Amino acid sequence: MDEATVAVPLWAWAAVGAVIAVMLAIDVLMHRDSHVIELREAVVWSAVWISAGLLFGLVVWFGLGGEPASAYFSGYLLEKALSVDNVFVFALIFGYFRVPPGYQHKVLFWGVVGALVFRLLFILAGAELLDRLSWAAFVLGAFLVWTGWRLAVRGKPDVDPERNLVVRLFRRVVPTDAQYHGDRFTTRVAGRRQATLLLVTLVAIEATDVVFAIDSVAAILAITTNTFLVWTATAFAVLGLRSLYFCLAGLLRHFGYLRYGLALLLAFAGVKLILAETPVGKLPVWLTLAVVVLILAVSIAASIRAIRRGRDVT
Repeated sequence: MDEATVAVPLWAWAAVGAVIAVMLAIDVLMHRDSHVIELREAVVWSAVWISAGLLFGLVVWFGLGGEPASAYFSGYLLEKALSVDNVFVFALIFGYFRVPPGYQHKVLFWGVVGALVFRLLFILAGAELLDRLSWAAFVLGAFLVWTGWRLAVRGKPDVDPERNLVVRLFRRVVPTDAQYHGDRFTTRVAGRRQATLLLVTLVAIEATDVVFAIDSVAAILAITTNTFLVWTATAFAVLGLRSLYFCLAGLLRHFGYLRYGLALLLAFAGVKLILAETPVGKLPVWLTLAVVVLILAVSIAASIRAIRRGRDVT
């Protein structure tokens, strides 16, 4: 069965939405005291989110078939891999604003909620664009290849929230108190409601994530244009972003070769998207899954080997 032609009933969308809402509610209840997330807790929650994503893949396998499941797993792995770059940038933003560790989970939680909304909008718009305009595949494909090249050669990303147009506009429009007031996003100063520095940090996180969302959604649409598969793969991968941050934020600088692997994945997705509109046609989903796994495995193994040899890969 071609994964792009799989018809998914409305109740399935509603069921997935309900599951995601319940999982987010549980996460809020477990972290309502704004405590510092230690490594052990982050690892446990990462395992929970990854298990949920893999379990849903099995549901797709038994419910829709092998090819849709392969498309889901390919998209899930790709989004998970691209999330690594998000984690590094989020760490830079937190460092820039000097966000206390106990407040970081709250910012990431609402950042993930915003990421889910933006990605759903991009997925629906992107799938409709590819369906109506055949030349859009060439444009998106070229964009992904260029993004991959930029990622490979740019080195460490330059993150300066003060130069972010959205952050600057927010501070100009919304009265802002440049301090933290506990974990509150707003506070009242001299009888006037103002945004706190924590809310400014959230705006910076959301504005930055929009750029990542464009890249990741375009890459997954290169695998399949089935909006249900793209949305669920993206959602389950993004849900674990908070735990992934607390697990990897201090380690990412050592995995230098991973950046090249992500760049190659983006370029591969772009070429795949372009080939789909040529006589070559769509590459098999199983081949896409194999390429994604191979590139990730090689880049991670190369990074670990470099660490053991004491080499600094940047």
